[in-house]
Amino acid sequence: MLKRACHLFGYLMVLNFLFIPTFSSADPTNPIGEIQICLGCHGIKGFEISLMYGETLPLYVDERQFKDSVHRSFDCSGCHTGFSAQNHPSRKLNTKREYTISGAMLCRNCHSTFRSELHTRMTKMARKGGKVCVDCHGAHAVTSVSKVASKASEYCLGCHSNELTMSFANGDAMSVRIESEMLRLSVHNKLYCSDCHFGFSPEEHPVRTFRSRRDFTLTSSESCRRCHFDKYTKTLESIHYSMLSQGNLKAPVCVDCHGSHAISQSHKDRTTSATRCKTCHKDIYNTYSASIHGTALFQEHNQDVPVCANCHRAHDIEDPRTFDYREQIPQMCGNCHANRELMDRYNLTTDVLKSYLQDFHGVTLTFYGRQKETGAASTFKPIAACIDCHGIHDITTTTGPASSVVKTKLLRRCQKCHPDATADFPDSWISHYKPSLKRAPLVFTINLIYKIFIPFMMVGLILQILLHIWRYTVNR
Repeated sequence: MLKRACHLFGYLMVLNFLFIPTFSSADPTNPIGEIQICLGCHGIKGFEISLMYGETLPLYVDERQFKDSVHRSFDCSGCHTGFSAQNHPSRKLNTKREYTISGAMLCRNCHSTFRSELHTRMTKMARKGGKVCVDCHGAHAVTSVSKVASKASEYCLGCHSNELTMSFANGDAMSVRIESEMLRLSVHNKLYCSDCHFGFSPEEHPVRTFRSRRDFTLTSSESCRRCHFDKYTKTLESIHYSMLSQGNLKAPVCVDCHGSHAISQSHKDRTTSATRCKTCHKDIYNTYSASIHGTALFQEHNQDVPVCANCHRAHDIEDPRTFDYREQIPQMCGNCHANRELMDRYNLTTDVLKSYLQDFHGVTLTFYGRQKETGAASTFKPIAACIDCHGIHDITTTTGPASSVVKTKLLRRCQKCHPDATADFPDSWISHYKPSLKRAPLVFTINLIYKIFIPFMMVGLILQILLHIWRYTVNR
């Protein structure tokens, strides 16, 4: 194929010397331009040459793409200096990369300066994985930068798919390499890089300096509020933002929890959601992992169990040591344990919330909440809630061998308010189950007697009153 192409090229060159005067495509009077002479060979699909190290270099140029290029008004010799319709010197090349790098150097004939420091850095790294002009802009189908909005991310990945690092004033360094597959799987896969990296585009790449990697992270998270302002305003009420505003730069921000480029929908993957909290709360995470909820999540991959965000919420995270938070605990637990459809899967009672709110502790906690709303009281005694009996992160099953552990914890909690409580004291509580002949039969029997006896007494009392009225009327 190469021989046939060279023969054709030689034939065209002979025709050029014999019948065609010297010209360039810039001359509108010429019936045939230099470009057409070059395309006589380079317009043949499959036209290629072999290099010294065994690679093949394609030499085909698509005429239609070239006509749409920003360089369509140039002659071939305008970039390929030393080559013309009359002169076609031979060159010895070792590799395709060597040809690409040497060819890109010709761009400087017109584009003598780079628009950003990044271009300079990438060109210096050309032989070590960096990029040169034609890697991003192409060779013959060069498109105007102002028209590449639909391919902006591809332009960015032209550099950021390589091993690039960002240096900070304190000496730290961070990789800024981005995996294209990571972006494809992200929930932001429809966005362009410049949508989040405001001020950056194929045309502009400003140089920014940061004191440390943490400063960069904190600044980057501010971009999230442009689209997620509702979530951002919730974070302003969280304990994390309170810590951050007090100078604790380790407090988590958006990208710490959600990531930056590999962002997934955390509500669809509870395992990932729980694992993110491990970064700061490692001890609590380990405790949770060993609990009945954590075991079901990590070992059985059960997506029904609650994770950190279910109890503490995702953005407006409250301080769990406050009364306001404690007041919400029964309702938190009730979100799952009062859900009949969910509890039926595991043969558990749904009377948890109802039974708690009807006993002494629940009624007292409800009164405290009403007093707080009216401002009638400012201090409250600690009232036992779900977490006091069942634990917080170390929740264990109430049946089987572990039931003795639950009973021991329950006794210790009872003794905080009832110092004289003995080991049998917790047994006086019938748990959250309704009394039955199998569970608390004595309580069930007494309740049944009352259900019969009290209506009987009420009917008798009403009948007695009516008889007294009738007798009083007759005697008159």
